[in-house]
Amino acid sequence: MKRCPMNLMIGLLAISNVGFAAGSNPNIVFILCDDLGYGDVQCLNPEYGKIKTPCVDQLASEGMIFTDAHSGSSVCTPTRYGLMTGRYSWRTKLQSGVVQGFAPDLIAEDRPTVASFLKAQGYHTAIIGKWHLNFDYLDPTSGVALKKSKKNAPIGSTIPDGPANRGFEYYHGFHHARDMKGVIENNKVIARDDEINMLPRLTRKAVEYIDARAAEKDIPFFLYVPFGSPHTPIVPSLEWQGKSGLGAYADFVMQTDAGVGAIIDALDRNGLADNTLVIFSSDNGCSKAANIPQLAKQGHKVSAGMRGSKSDLWDGGHRVPFVVRWPGKVAEGSSSDQLICLTDFFATFSELTGRPLPAGSAEDSVSFLPALSGKPIVSTRNGVIHHSIKGHFAYRQGKWKLLLAKGSGGWSSPTEKEAPKRVPVAQLYDMENDPGETTNLYESHPEVVERLLKQLEEDVMSGRSTEGLPSKNDVEKIKLWKSGQ
Repeated sequence: MKRCPMNLMIGLLAISNVGFAAGSNPNIVFILCDDLGYGDVQCLNPEYGKIKTPCVDQLASEGMIFTDAHSGSSVCTPTRYGLMTGRYSWRTKLQSGVVQGFAPDLIAEDRPTVASFLKAQGYHTAIIGKWHLNFDYLDPTSGVALKKSKKNAPIGSTIPDGPANRGFEYYHGFHHARDMKGVIENNKVIARDDEINMLPRLTRKAVEYIDARAAEKDIPFFLYVPFGSPHTPIVPSLEWQGKSGLGAYADFVMQTDAGVGAIIDALDRNGLADNTLVIFSSDNGCSKAANIPQLAKQGHKVSAGMRGSKSDLWDGGHRVPFVVRWPGKVAEGSSSDQLICLTDFFATFSELTGRPLPAGSAEDSVSFLPALSGKPIVSTRNGVIHHSIKGHFAYRQGKWKLLLAKGSGGWSSPTEKEAPKRVPVAQLYDMENDPGETTNLYESHPEVVERLLKQLEEDVMSGRSTEGLPSKNDVEKIKLWKSGQ
């Protein structure tokens, strides 16, 4: 069946009472875009979304949209750590920024991951795409670990601590954008290829994987597809160049959307749709590399009217598209405004499969499985913690959001250095009445600030934000205030 019709279903219908029993083992396909803004998905931004995304729009019409979903950070590496482990990345030595490769994996060898958990339940596990959590490269001749100063690992270099050692049985992809030419399969660098070929390569490999798994339908699979697009380098293929009429970034978004469509087509064509839970999302907001001002001049708002973008504490930095499809289980055309985070995968898959979480895992993960059938999420978590590229913290609880920063906390203006001295040391917003984060209520609601700050401090220092066995952060001290408070 050919997907992506142009008569898109944009309206969000009421959630039905379609239910399902926990303890099932459906296939799971998780597609993660890279630097795709909330407003870059047209059905989420009907007024100011000028980039056509027919495939994701159709996926949304066939399932559920979460309108208040957040990545664990407003930048790449921390989000990926969180979704793989169910734990915020600032609990590790990575307190800001991203990793660059040629170093030990940020995920400790003995830490359970979503992949290792599902593998233990009998799933075949695969990642096709971008890892960006570090791993070492061993020289193909000497076996000695290569240094970061060597820009590209030569073909034949082996990887002792990559995805294949963190729960995945198959890996095809690359480490991060600045080394996208290095193609890796399982634990070895197998080729060097131009960046423009990576998105078509990943799409093709994902489809091939689904076709292969269809021959063994009695074995469930977990396929994680972290596309490296539309992150830089912004390299739409020749046939996509100029298609959007809005520039290279929009062309690349459209090509990425088509990649999503190809993966869904493969599921449908192989008769796997009804037994496959599909999740589509992004690792953070749109990057300034997209030329956000130029897109805005053409009527396209990458954050759909929210303040900020990639790197920031404002919602444009970390509120992400989140679409779930599971035919017969998740109501078509439904939506949920419940607050969720990408760290929640681990607990969700635990409840889905009916297996308890492993000891020492998923400290910041809450199951959103009830939301898929229109029920309230039962949470032992007081709030969701946001984190910017520069390490600034924010805390969201209900309608309230506290930001421990004077400005964006990231790249957007005003940055911390640009913020006037007279402004409050922090920000408090009523997200229910002020989703654009325009009116700072920090000084007028001290009781709310005090409560949220106390809960944030407890969640950070206790080593976990959910109920469970005592846990510890990997570092002794985590600095909450980065602006001199």
